[in-house]
Amino acid sequence: MQNSFKIGTIIGIPIKIHITFLLVLPVFAFIFASNPAPFGFSDIQPVSLGYLLAFVTTLLLFVCVVLHELGHSYLAQKYGVKITDITLFLIGGVSSMEEIPRDPSQEAKMAFAGPLVSFIIGTSLLLLNFVLADTFATFGDNVVFRIIQMLGSINIVLGIFNLLPAFPMDGGRILRAWFARKMSYIQATHTAASVGKMFAFLLGFLGLVSSPWNPWLIFIAIFVYMGASGEDRSTAVTIILEKIPVKDVMSKEIISVEPSMTIDELTQFMFEKKHMGYPVMERNTLKGIITFTDVRRVILLERYSVLVSDLMTHNVVTIPLEATASDAFKLMSFNNIGRVLVIDEDGSVAGILSRTDLMHTMTLLNE
Repeated sequence: MQNSFKIGTIIGIPIKIHITFLLVLPVFAFIFASNPAPFGFSDIQPVSLGYLLAFVTTLLLFVCVVLHELGHSYLAQKYGVKITDITLFLIGGVSSMEEIPRDPSQEAKMAFAGPLVSFIIGTSLLLLNFVLADTFATFGDNVVFRIIQMLGSINIVLGIFNLLPAFPMDGGRILRAWFARKMSYIQATHTAASVGKMFAFLLGFLGLVSSPWNPWLIFIAIFVYMGASGEDRSTAVTIILEKIPVKDVMSKEIISVEPSMTIDELTQFMFEKKHMGYPVMERNTLKGIITFTDVRRVILLERYSVLVSDLMTHNVVTIPLEATASDAFKLMSFNNIGRVLVIDEDGSVAGILSRTDLMHTMTLLNE
C-alpha cells in the first residue's frame, strides 16, 4: 500500500502527502471550528460556514508548513545537499535529505532557515492585518482579518516551537552545530540529544502536574524524547560505519531462488537456509528480490500455486561494491528495507548486505 501521494513539485522538489496527514486535517478543522473568536469560528452562522472557514484556514496553515520546509530545502540545495521530497505527516512537514552537512555553520543556517520563513510569514501577515485594519474601519470585524490573524500568530508560534533546543526540532540541530564547533560530531549529537531528553522530561512533568493535566504536552514530550534518541542512535551508527567498506561486511555467499519456485517450496527453503530474503535469479540474471514479509501475505492454501515471480519485488534496491556500510545503512533506512544487493562494476551481484550484518558490525566495533 502506498503511504504517500505526490501533489506537486516546487523548485524541483516533489511535495507529498502522507495518509496520516489526511487524518489530521479534519481534526485541525474541528478545533478551529469549535474555538471562539479570535482563534476560531464557533460564532459563525450557519455552522457549516464556520466549518468551511476552519477547513480553509487549516489548508492555508499547512501551506505555511510547506514553505517552512522549503526554507530548509532551498538552503540545503545551495550547499549541494539533494532533497528527495517534502512530505506532510501527522506531526507536520519533513524534508527528506540525503545527508545533513557536517559543517556546523552550514547545518545551523539550514536549521534556522525554516523558523526564519515562519517568522517572516507570521510577521508579514500580522503587519498586513494591522495596515488593512487601520485603512478600512470595518476590516477588523471581517472573517478574512480573523484568518490572517490566526495564520500570522500560529506561524510565529511555529517558528518559536521549532527553535526549542531538542531533536527533532530545528533548535536541536542548531544546538548540535554549536557543540560541533568544540567537539566531535558524535559527541555533539549525544550532548544535544541529552539536552533534548531533559527538555522532554520537563515537558512531560509540566503536562502531568498541570490542572487539568495536559495530554498535548505529554504527547510532545514523548515525540521529543523519541526524536532525540533516534537522532543520537542513527548519527552514531552512520559515523561509525563510514569507515567500513560494504565488501568487508556483506555476505559473499549468494543464495538465490528461481522465479518458478512456489511459495510453499520457498518457505521450506527459508527454514533450511535461515535467511529472510533472497535475490531472484534466472540464468544468472537478477530478476528481483523476495523476502519473508512477501511470503507472509500469502495464505496457507495458496502457497502451492503462487510462484515467487508473482510476489517478488522487481525494483531491487542495490548499492555499488565500492560504497561504505554507512551508505548502505542510509539506503536501507530511507527505503525502509532490511537488505540491499551489492552490485559489482560489471553489473553482477557481488553479495547481499542486511541490517543484521550492519548491527553485528556495530556490536563488534563497540566491544
